[in-house]
Amino acid sequence: MKAAVITFPGSNCDRDLAVAFEAAGAEVVRVWHKETALPEGLDVIGVPGGFSYGDYLRCGAIASRSPIGQAVVDFAGRGGYVIGICNGFQVLTEMGLLPGALMRNAGLKFVCKPQALRVASTDCAFTAGYAAGAEVVYPIAHHDGNFTIDAEGLAALEAEDRVAFRYIGNPNGSMNDIAGVLSANRRVLGLMPHPERAADPAQGGTDGAALFRALAGVMAQV
Repeated sequence: MKAAVITFPGSNCDRDLAVAFEAAGAEVVRVWHKETALPEGLDVIGVPGGFSYGDYLRCGAIASRSPIGQAVVDFAGRGGYVIGICNGFQVLTEMGLLPGALMRNAGLKFVCKPQALRVASTDCAFTAGYAAGAEVVYPIAHHDGNFTIDAEGLAALEAEDRVAFRYIGNPNGSMNDIAGVLSANRRVLGLMPHPERAADPAQGGTDGAALFRALAGVMAQV
């Protein structure tokens, strides 16, 4: 598996994400936001957490219009796999690759803690390594993680089994406890919790490692 990790000004989880990919056996290339083209032969793009461009305007809005942004959109349009975590999830919604928006937390406070989740769908490359309904713990650290979408969009996500993860004990007010969603072709995943921060025993938990191993396993079969 060959993975690219995008770095924007203000990204702070790009190294964590690269290390998690590498631990799953991936060859990782780092891509700076000012590039206009992606390396050849990529299997997956990771858009990391942080505060891209200082979260000015709206979280992820400026990053979505960065020089590398169109290449990411084009890669996804060709059926490439993309994962956006925390701020990366916000970027992917701003790019139009995922539905909905990430609004200010309902409690109007930054939340940072280990968070229990339920694996809501295993019908994608990212969650194929989990049992349906499995409970996992990933860290969260966000101020604008309240997933919001119109009634029609929410109904479509539920009907099409495109909710990948749900919170157990909703920390931010997200509709239907949604913590992560999939694109219509199930190859783009956005989630607010951080699996890359739960991928090594030194981090206090390894529940996130299965996500990266599952993705690598799917890539090995292609």
